[in-house]
Amino acid sequence: MSDITLEQFIADATAFLDANATKKAAAKEFVWGEGPDDASLFEEVDRELEKVELAKAQAWRAKRFDAGFGYISGAEAMGGRGLPRAFDQAYANLEAKYEVPDQGFFTIGLGMVAPTIASHASEEVAAEIVPKMYRGDIVGAQLFSEPGAGSDLASLTMKAERDGDEWIITGQKVWTSGAHYSDIGEVICRTDPDLPKHKGLTGFIVDMKAPGVEIRPLVQMTGGASFNEVFFEEVRVPDSHRLGEVNDGWRVALTTLMNERAAIGGGTGGGGAMTKLIEMVRHFGLADDPLIRQELMDLYIRGQALRFNNMRAMDKIKAGELPGAEMSGAKLALTENMRRTSAFIGRVIGPRLTADTGEWGTFSWAGYVLGMPGMAIAGGSDQVLRNILGERVLGLPKEPGIDTTSPFKDIKIN
Repeated sequence: MSDITLEQFIADATAFLDANATKKAAAKEFVWGEGPDDASLFEEVDRELEKVELAKAQAWRAKRFDAGFGYISGAEAMGGRGLPRAFDQAYANLEAKYEVPDQGFFTIGLGMVAPTIASHASEEVAAEIVPKMYRGDIVGAQLFSEPGAGSDLASLTMKAERDGDEWIITGQKVWTSGAHYSDIGEVICRTDPDLPKHKGLTGFIVDMKAPGVEIRPLVQMTGGASFNEVFFEEVRVPDSHRLGEVNDGWRVALTTLMNERAAIGGGTGGGGAMTKLIEMVRHFGLADDPLIRQELMDLYIRGQALRFNNMRAMDKIKAGELPGAEMSGAKLALTENMRRTSAFIGRVIGPRLTADTGEWGTFSWAGYVLGMPGMAIAGGSDQVLRNILGERVLGLPKEPGIDTTSPFKDIKIN
């Protein structure tokens, strides 16, 4: 590990950013009716334009990495600098002040897939792939959910059959963000159908450009296609790209899922939208309505409570601990806040939410309201998260399932 001080690191990072990026202009105070009118939860972009933006993002990622700011707290064996996680946050705080290409293309790959590869792939494969992911040369996707196995992930049916030093994968995945521009994907497959559902799974790293991989856009009720469905037809994967032991894929999946909930639950569901909500209430003459004021304050308090809880959870992660059940609580609270926000918007705006009259700050909220149900599924449905909290936090009996025994099996009802 380098003995560089945080102060020297910040000075070096500032010099790099000053030389390669432009500082953002001072943020303008929000004024109702001015600026972009978009409140969508999922960004709906033109896929040709997306390719251009991805190229810019990759170029910036490479420049950052080559300058020593691409994998700051990563292990030196995988191209990192081995610095404390506080240095990561220091750089992120600095870069937020500059105009740089959108780095959202790498959120899933670096937030969920790369940590799993680092933990479960062989040393040789991790050393080959992880640095390229942090440099932006490789973009990663997560492929877990299936049409018949979403929140109950262990019920998945996509199969992987061994053929010498390779595995042949056949099946379908769904709700895959970024599959169309990703280079690799993390998949969980069923490798032994005779074992209990959690125990017959194995994880793999797949080439998203390999023969037999077909990616189709999945159109949502928002009208956009932020997700994809992916079909695998006898796709060959070398055994060297297996994650963890054969039939121990559930452990691999949990590593990814906990990092996913940390990434998704790390938001507040309010954020910059709260200012817009307040001004919306004023614009429609409801600022003195006691019930509206009370509901608005409730949304604010819930957002703040979630923010502080997330700060506590993130401190654990920064200290090197794995995210636990508290991130399931954070994700659940996030979607509950969004659900309440959606209902509040509908009460204030009324019919303007369903018909585009061209009035600023009205119909644009439809993107938020229609996107909210998707957020209640992403990263684990509300129902599954409640089960997790009940079992792991409250100590309640495990939810009965096809591979479990009900704790109430001996109770007779007359």
